[in-house]
Amino acid sequence: MLRTGLIFATILLVLDQVSKWWILFVVDLPTVRNIPLLELGPVGLDLTMVWNRGVTFGLLSGDGAWNHLALAAMAVIIAGFLLRWLWRAENLLVAYALGAVIGGAIGNVIDRLRFGAVVDFVDVHAWGWHWYVFNVADAAIVLGVCALLYDALFQPQKRTTQRP
Repeated sequence: MLRTGLIFATILLVLDQVSKWWILFVVDLPTVRNIPLLELGPVGLDLTMVWNRGVTFGLLSGDGAWNHLALAAMAVIIAGFLLRWLWRAENLLVAYALGAVIGGAIGNVIDRLRFGAVVDFVDVHAWGWHWYVFNVADAAIVLGVCALLYDALFQPQKRTTQRP
C-alpha cells in the first residue's frame, strides 16, 4: 500500500506543479486576472488568480515574514504523520486517499516556499455564488479527506477477536 500511495502522491504533486506553472508562466494569470472558461446557464467555471497566504479557505492568513514558513512547516509535519499512516494502510482506498492528501500538501508547501503564498486559480460559481478559489492540490486534499471519511464511516472494519 505504501508504494501505491506514494506513486499516487507523486502523480498528483506533478499535476499540481505543472498546472501552477502553466497558469503562472503560460497563461500569465497574475497579469490577466480572470478568464471565463465555461458558462452553462447560471453555472460557470473561470480561471481567477488568487494568492492564498493562509490555509484552507484563507484561514490563518497573514503577511508576516514567518507566516508562510510556519504554515509550510506545519504541513510538512502533518505529511509526516500521514506517511506513517500510509505505511500502515490496510486497503487501496486509504492508500489513494492518503496519497492524495500528502501530494496536495506537499504541492502547497512548495508554493509557500517559492512564492510565500499558494497559487489558487479554479473558480467555480453557480447562481451568483462563488466557491473558494482552489487548485489541483486543494482538490486532491479535499477528495482525499472525503475518501478517508467514507472509509471510516462505511467500510466494513476488520474484527479482532479477543480470546478469554
